Amino acid sequence: MKKILFVTSEVYPLIKTGGLADVSNSLPKALAQTGQEVKLVVPHYHALHFHAPVFERCTFKVGTHTVRLLETLLPESDVRIWLVDCPEYFGLPGNPYVDAAGNAYSNNAERFALFCRVAIEIAMNRVGLDWKADVVHCHDWQTGLIPALLSLEYQCPPTVFTIHNLAYQGLFNGLMAATLQLPSQLLSSDGLEFHGMISFIKGGIAYADKITTVSPTYAQEIQTPELGYGLEGLLAYRNQDLVGIINGIDDDWHPRTDPLIAKNYTIDTLVDKKENKKALQAQLNLPVDENVLLIGLISRLVEQKGIYMILDCLPELLDFPIQFVVLGSGDRGFEARLQEFALANAHKLSLTLGYNESLAHLIEAGADVFLMPSRFEPCGLNQMYSQRYGTLPIVRKTGGLADTVVDTLPSTLANQTATGFVFNDAHEGALLEAIKRAGVLYAFPESWRQIQINAMHGDFSWKSSAEQYLEVYEGI
Repeated sequence: MKKILFVTSEVYPLIKTGGLADVSNSLPKALAQTGQEVKLVVPHYHALHFHAPVFERCTFKVGTHTVRLLETLLPESDVRIWLVDCPEYFGLPGNPYVDAAGNAYSNNAERFALFCRVAIEIAMNRVGLDWKADVVHCHDWQTGLIPALLSLEYQCPPTVFTIHNLAYQGLFNGLMAATLQLPSQLLSSDGLEFHGMISFIKGGIAYADKITTVSPTYAQEIQTPELGYGLEGLLAYRNQDLVGIINGIDDDWHPRTDPLIAKNYTIDTLVDKKENKKALQAQLNLPVDENVLLIGLISRLVEQKGIYMILDCLPELLDFPIQFVVLGSGDRGFEARLQEFALANAHKLSLTLGYNESLAHLIEAGADVFLMPSRFEPCGLNQMYSQRYGTLPIVRKTGGLADTVVDTLPSTLANQTATGFVFNDAHEGALLEAIKRAGVLYAFPESWRQIQINAMHGDFSWKSSAEQYLEVYEGI
């Protein structure tokens, strides 16, 4: 059994801004089920939603700050969460990174530097908890100072640093080094310095014993100039310590038991999937027609997700015998253009701006295909949800999408490994061609059903991911 300190800036259902929160909920539970002792460390934000009692464990000083450590449980588990309570840094309205007006906190460097120092005090058993970590598992730039600062400690636990999205780096003015009282030996170009700035994420990459990211393909992509954001050289230098591990998906997303869909189904009762299609069409005021190809999209409406490709091919796509259901929000320009298409094509295109959990589940169950034409996608979850629901994903060959979807080709049809449709180039012509391929195959029900069965047999459990993380821990 290993004592694992899991340090993260967000965890579902206490607080969530993105996929990091989902991983921080699911992976610790999966690790605990293998017999490991996992403790989470999370800031005590004003916006936290508690699902279990909270009590105080200890109070201590870090620099000039007095910090209380509170404790609660991760819902549906025995995993304990330690909350870093420092009201002047974490007690303000807003989400973990921006204030109530949507602006990044001006003192984010100081906030997360303190968070990192508290995690180090816990890991080194200096706060009176009688608990010392065997491994410290850090996540994204908010925890990047931990491997750097721990490297200066005597007999420190080894560190694993996971990159969920390298596009977010925690870059701050170089003058912050003095404010944060960062030791000079960490400030060279081999350390935290990055083109005159201080880079928190570089601290994790340069000093962690092992680096992971959320898919094998993304681990390769971030070693290139296109997706390395200036850190590709360092990542290539450390590639022997870099591994990609696909995220798992939760059993909340399973057509056999999902309480949010119209009718539950399995591989053996796949015919019942069409009842969800009818329910989705009726709910969104689309013509109820089980024979039309129904395309689903649940996404942030931003450039990274390839929304521009969809908009560019919509005029031609809407001439096909299809229906298109969109759920999401993001770039106001993308939202406005989608609204125009929806108003002009109400019988074919349904747009729901924002997020609706029940509708998201019904889209996964009711759609025939699911679009994910991302420019880059470190891991992605919806392409895995879709396969579990027998909804065939159409994805671009990047990151986790490339690692989890097998393109439908004559060879993969023959050996029954095809699970979706994959295209290479990030432009509307390639996307449209993939949709056309799906439309052609949809006219052959037996072949379509076989691909659905292939997809639904996929193993995207967190158990598999947790076992791979344990191998990383054992390796250090």
